[in-house]
Amino acid sequence: MPKLPVVSGKRCRKALGKLGFEEVRQRGSHLVMKRGDAGCVVPMHAEIKSGTLSGILKQAGVSAEEFIEALGR
Repeated sequence: MPKLPVVSGKRCRKALGKLGFEEVRQRGSHLVMKRGDAGCVVPMHAEIKSGTLSGILKQAGVSAEEFIEALGR
């Protein structure tokens, strides 16, 4: 598994959007995104640490490789 980058909530939202996730709702600084039955909560902070990002990707059912590729698009 490649090392996950430190990204902002905005970049994470954009990458997940490219992977087919849609914004469902937001309360405060936490955004809920869904794709089919898979969903995840993205904190809209200036910096998401790699451990938190790993948990987000696990919730979403997205591999690190897919996410990094979507970041580059």
